[in-house]
Amino acid sequence: MARLFGTDGVRGIANKDLTPQLAFELGRAGAYVLTECSRRPKILIGRDSRVSGDMLQSALTAGLTSVGAEVIDAGIIPTPAVAYLTRFYKLDAGVVISASHNPVEYNGIKFFNKDGYKLPDEVEDKIEKIINENIDLPTPTGLDVGNVIESKSAQRDYIEFLKSTINCDLKGLKIVLDCAYGASSTVAPILFHELGADVILYGSHPNGEKINVKCGSTNPKVLQEIVAGTGADVGFAFDGDADRLIAVDEKGNIVDGDHIMAMCGIHLKSRGKLNKNTVVVTVMSNIGLDIALKQNGIDVVKTKVGDRYVLEEMVRNGYSIGGEQSGHIIFLDHNTTGDGEITALKVAELLVSSGKKLSELSGVMVSYPQVLINAKVKNELKHKYMDDEDIAREINKLEKEMQGEGRVLIRPSGTEPLVRVMVEGKDQEKIESMAKELASLIEKKLN
Repeated sequence: MARLFGTDGVRGIANKDLTPQLAFELGRAGAYVLTECSRRPKILIGRDSRVSGDMLQSALTAGLTSVGAEVIDAGIIPTPAVAYLTRFYKLDAGVVISASHNPVEYNGIKFFNKDGYKLPDEVEDKIEKIINENIDLPTPTGLDVGNVIESKSAQRDYIEFLKSTINCDLKGLKIVLDCAYGASSTVAPILFHELGADVILYGSHPNGEKINVKCGSTNPKVLQEIVAGTGADVGFAFDGDADRLIAVDEKGNIVDGDHIMAMCGIHLKSRGKLNKNTVVVTVMSNIGLDIALKQNGIDVVKTKVGDRYVLEEMVRNGYSIGGEQSGHIIFLDHNTTGDGEITALKVAELLVSSGKKLSELSGVMVSYPQVLINAKVKNELKHKYMDDEDIAREINKLEKEMQGEGRVLIRPSGTEPLVRVMVEGKDQEKIESMAKELASLIEKKLN
């Protein structure tokens, strides 16, 4: 049976892959596993603005209350708010209904434990086992059936927490916010207004039909135009559930997660707050980030692709900052997951404290060109690319040619019969040629 949980919860097309029945079953099993069978567990629910959110929340809530849980409904609110508020309110668990940056028709369900962390594989496996094997769970009756309480303070409590993560106000900054018609709409405009910024808004109200459509962190073109056209100091684009952030400098240029980590890592080191002098990134981060951090005496630790792996490494070794090129950045001193609002605040604080333009600050890192090509192979052979001597020899040859100023990264697709070939280096034309030749060789050898 196919695994329900992916790298970030259970996701799929709502009402097709992610059905109300599945949401109900996830609620029952999740509440049972996460709350250690306590009689009246308290579980927070938050969601983004998707049209399917009401349907799935009703089903999920029915599942949670059917095993006796008390559900606290936080409404439309960012994913990182659920992680924080679960800890702040001392609840047993938190659940988010969102498909993050994905298109409107998708939705997802992901759980946080009582400490605000996403679930490790072994806990997800326990939830799946209950669902797949149809294991009987307690079915309370009468006064023991669960109930729902609407939270009146969730947004305000999260906003006050966010304010506490920086040491200045933002008066004098002109900021454009692209809330992607999603969860950040309920928080970011209020937050930045109250901190004194001159705020221009785009996609700033919850709209389930428009979430992530030509807006947000994966589509920042309109934001770039607004920033450049209004003379703003900076633009911030969140994704649908506001755990990611992409910035835009005063010239309208994109400042991605790698550049933000470079700026913030160097700044934290200068203030003596970069734990163990290290930034945690994934293997997909640009080699320019490695070079920029190394030049500033900062170590880099790399993980597999996925913010959960970045977080695991950070928690295991006590690091303070890590993330992905996509803008999913974790400031572990403040929150237990990627938080777009905190990331935006850290960038804004850096602008205020330095007195510099964002284009100058982000210039500490130079992005190297990247080329990504998918090699189509037999599915059963995609994990054996390094067993082939010719492929291994070619990769070694290409890396020697780049003399430390580029790299080759090969990754088998998790779901498709593909091997992804990424080549990075200074010369765009040269790395395109390298990537095509290597992809061609892989297709020849693995088919």
